[in-house]
Amino acid sequence: MKQLFIAASLILVLACQNEAKNQSNNLTQNTAIMGKQEKQEIEALLTEYKTSLNNSDAQLAQSLYTKDGVFMPTEAPSGIGSEGILKSYEFVFSQIQLNIEFFIEEIEVEGNMAFAVTNSKGTVKILANGMVVPEANRELFVFEKIDGVWKIARYMFNKTEPKN
Repeated sequence: MKQLFIAASLILVLACQNEAKNQSNNLTQNTAIMGKQEKQEIEALLTEYKTSLNNSDAQLAQSLYTKDGVFMPTEAPSGIGSEGILKSYEFVFSQIQLNIEFFIEEIEVEGNMAFAVTNSKGTVKILANGMVVPEANRELFVFEKIDGVWKIARYMFNKTEPKN
């Protein structure tokens, strides 16, 4: 009887370990799938942001930020909060017309926060004189997921090409 009890206990322990391993593998697979989906959502957000830049659409750009978001352009004051962000983009778009492409180097997601490192290249038309010059930047985005939707929480960029 004692041997039967030990054998049954051993089978139960092994079965529990196998089930725990299966649950762990399922969790790992689900996490990977969710991580891929989150990254795809952020890539779509970056595509929409690029559209706002190339169309000089300040309202679209503003809508992609959190309510307390911060836009930190090079050599210009930060746009803080929805109204500040809108005013910053309206000012930028009154000065230049962008034609750029984003290249994503890295996206990392942790819970409801994420960041992306990107670079962009293209041209910028200076509206004051009509000159079209090369444009190249590196960017850092911080995202926050609010009510199931990824938004830009912080955005900063700087030039990678020296000024002429």
